Amino acid sequence: MINKLSQEVFPTIETLDDLAKLVDYSLIDTLNCDPDAKENGVDHEPRQVFTGHYVPVNPTPIKDPEYVTHSKNFFRDLDFSDKLAQSNDFVRMFSGDTSHVPNPMRTAGWATGYALSIFGTEYYQQCPFQTGNGYGDGRAVSVVEAVINGRRWEMQLKGGGRTPYCRGADGRAVLRSSVREFLAQEYMHALGVPTSRSLSLYVSKTEKVNRPWYSEGSRSMDPDVLVSEAVAISTRVAPSFIRVGQLELFSRRARKNEHPKAMEELEMIVLHLIDREYANVIDKKLNTAEKVVLLAREFRGRLTSLVANWIRVGYCQGNFNSDNCAVGGFTLDYGPFGFCDEFNPQYQPWSGGGNHFSFLNQPEAAERNFDTFCKALQPLLTSHQSYLQQLDEIRNGFSKVMQTQMEKMWTAKLGLSTFDAALFNELVTLMVQTPVDYTIFFRELSMVPDDIVPLKKSFYESPTSEGMDKRWSEWLIKWKLLSDSSTNVNTTAPHSCKELSKQMRLVNPKYSLREWFVMPAYQQATERNYSLVRELQDIITQPYAEQSKDVEEKYYRLKPSELFDIGGLSQYSCSS
Repeated sequence: MINKLSQEVFPTIETLDDLAKLVDYSLIDTLNCDPDAKENGVDHEPRQVFTGHYVPVNPTPIKDPEYVTHSKNFFRDLDFSDKLAQSNDFVRMFSGDTSHVPNPMRTAGWATGYALSIFGTEYYQQCPFQTGNGYGDGRAVSVVEAVINGRRWEMQLKGGGRTPYCRGADGRAVLRSSVREFLAQEYMHALGVPTSRSLSLYVSKTEKVNRPWYSEGSRSMDPDVLVSEAVAISTRVAPSFIRVGQLELFSRRARKNEHPKAMEELEMIVLHLIDREYANVIDKKLNTAEKVVLLAREFRGRLTSLVANWIRVGYCQGNFNSDNCAVGGFTLDYGPFGFCDEFNPQYQPWSGGGNHFSFLNQPEAAERNFDTFCKALQPLLTSHQSYLQQLDEIRNGFSKVMQTQMEKMWTAKLGLSTFDAALFNELVTLMVQTPVDYTIFFRELSMVPDDIVPLKKSFYESPTSEGMDKRWSEWLIKWKLLSDSSTNVNTTAPHSCKELSKQMRLVNPKYSLREWFVMPAYQQATERNYSLVRELQDIITQPYAEQSKDVEEKYYRLKPSELFDIGGLSQYSCSS
């Protein structure tokens, strides 16, 4: 197969042996192993990890694995044969059994520790030892790092069993949450939003675990029953899985001088991060202080762009702690996430969350994570006052950069050439007061309607009052005048509406990953029928496309009124 960027020919990966030839374990070959690690990766009991960047851990295979689905798009990007996803060796490895992998693959995977800050405040009580030394990858085990088509990828099993960071839990993920994360990663990538990628999803035909969840039709905020659910392993892939919380852990240790190598290990993880995620923009020849400042500036750009994109597509992270913030600047850890149906600035899908992580407060949450990130870097600059000052300036400039990214995003969603604050603020007021479906409204606006009738497809309260209709009509006239002036700059008037519509439809998706579509898919999957999961996967990987009439009737519609405020649909507990 030919890589379009380099025109270099890469052979198709047909077998696990083919993949084994590409492994390159940069993290475990260059960083420090926990000196208290157990022999041969048999390290599955909760304990404190005082030093080192990773712990070798054997994943725990699920029993009797069965194929659910794989990412055809990502397989194509990796030059993987689709047949590979259901081959015996591949299924065995990516359902957790690494005992028979071909050389030079390693039988032990690895797990990493990290710290936790919630909205900028350091926490220790989530660690069972109250020290921060027991918090990290409790059920995520990385098993492969490889360079494929010139790009480095790390492959991580979600639900791969207990690690020293499991805090007494079982280390498992259930089919429900695994389907949600698999589809969310597929959808976000198709939207053009940076994200970890889905590789494969396997479920056990026989192994089950108990989880708190919602009884049918429950309107409880919190789970009200204990249910037995099939365990599953999904494999997620990224250039690295280094989080803000990971840097934070090593910085806390350096700040407190917890062990003789604390400062050295902080520098090692930061330089490793730069090599993994920023090598194309940060010169390897620079000294550490120079690299740190450039890293902060580059991460600020990626993080602000990411969050603006989240809001563009209606995504809410729900639990945007420092440990759920990838320093590569992409979406990571799909736990209590959700996509807006009815527009609400305070939309929060997580029953245990608050306004601090709500939909339109995500820029503020990102700034708190960026503050934590900059604080983690400070120990590396204590003897470089000028660079420390530059780091402070970068940190203090976050809100301005974030605002610029948000205004740029709203301008694009509205098909304008410049941001109009008055027009935008009036729109937000109307969308809340009506209320409207976030995805359908912007898609219908992208058709550049002559009046508000098409926009009413997105209204949850219809018919609206005469006064509200009048306000909407007045807003639409103002918008059309501004959009006409925007498009006339680059196009002739007769084609301006057509060009504007085309441009806006590339920004505003038609199809959203609505929870009330996902729930029937994973419910059907519990009966070992995966057809709805695969159907939904096909649709959401073409989110901007005009699909068939049948697809439109089924998936392009308002959330039924009876599904509002239902536990597991409108709100849900943290992932399990």
